Amino acid sequence: MRAILDSLEKNFKAGGRLERLYPLYEAVDTFLYTPGSTTRGASHVRDGIDLKRMMVTVVISLLPCVAMALYNTGYQANLAISQGAQPLDSWQTALLQYLGFGSFDPSDVLGCFVHGALYYLPVVLVTFVVGGNCEALFAVVRKHEINEGFLVTGMLFPLVLPPTIPLWQVALGIAFGVIVGKEIFGGTGMNVFNPALMSRAFLFFAYPAQISGNQVWIAADTSVDGSSGATWLAEAAVTGPEALAGGSVTWMEAFLGLLPGSMGETSTLACLLGAIILIGTGIGSWRIMASGAVGSYVMVQILNAAGSTTNPLMNVSFDWHAVLGGWAFGLVFMATDPVSAAHTNKGRYVYGFFIGMLAILIRVINPAFPEGMMLAILFMNMFASLIDHFVVQANVKRRKARYAS
Repeated sequence: MRAILDSLEKNFKAGGRLERLYPLYEAVDTFLYTPGSTTRGASHVRDGIDLKRMMVTVVISLLPCVAMALYNTGYQANLAISQGAQPLDSWQTALLQYLGFGSFDPSDVLGCFVHGALYYLPVVLVTFVVGGNCEALFAVVRKHEINEGFLVTGMLFPLVLPPTIPLWQVALGIAFGVIVGKEIFGGTGMNVFNPALMSRAFLFFAYPAQISGNQVWIAADTSVDGSSGATWLAEAAVTGPEALAGGSVTWMEAFLGLLPGSMGETSTLACLLGAIILIGTGIGSWRIMASGAVGSYVMVQILNAAGSTTNPLMNVSFDWHAVLGGWAFGLVFMATDPVSAAHTNKGRYVYGFFIGMLAILIRVINPAFPEGMMLAILFMNMFASLIDHFVVQANVKRRKARYAS
């Protein structure tokens, strides 16, 4: 394979007949092999990690969430069908019956994985095909290499979507995130907002019926038996702590992720496993994660102390907030985005703290939208550079005072 790539290289180099398509060749070459170019001279600081290894490490940290996306998507569908809901009239149902998993047994672990995969994998495929081609198009036009930044975006985006999302909306959403959220700012490393969150925010406000409500979170027709497919965070917005403490889902089941929601963000345990990998490798900022948790805890205590008879979410405790919705997933994988987050250590404390506070505030004060992590992160993305500016200026001022003559 190395010999084949080397023989093709001359066609893509300057003066070759496929010169304009060099970014496509370079992307395949560097994906399969370590780049052959090296830096020369003593002016470069060398490290054992590069963009490719960083992105691959983030993908590895996402694998527990991917596993839960496969299993829980199928489990929730099979559970609803076993309780009286009807299978969706779709090609997934026909293929499950053909493969011998048409009994929709929630205790069949393999059946749950297969059922979930039939909804998750098409979303991933559409995401990478459309988003990858958008990246390639901009790389060819701008004559720069295709980097690995989209690898993480392409893995994150499907995990924050409901299983029933139409595939054409997936394509439209990821195209918006890549083009408007990243490429118009200059590409990977230049974007102000997290591209995956930009994609989800676009779909939420453009097509709310397919990404919110009670019927989109379970891949089954729950309207037939009169049951609700609402997330437990939405249930808490109606009845408050009673829906949680006395409900059919325990805190441990919520911690494990065995409840309706976006495909890959229901499991706090899977997010914690990813956090360990990100913190251990130094790629994810523990300062953002820790300060985000503190910010959420402070806001929950304030709201609990205030109390409310008309807004049940104001009475939900922090331990439940932490295992519901996309709180853990957003704090671990979205807030710590090395491009759109704050870069100074002190700035990361401030950045994470306000994300945690705003996530709970938006989630509680606006019961019509019982989730706040997405908007909190996007809002703080706008202020990340400003926070870093004040931290740097404070350091400059302190040093001037220290060394003034």
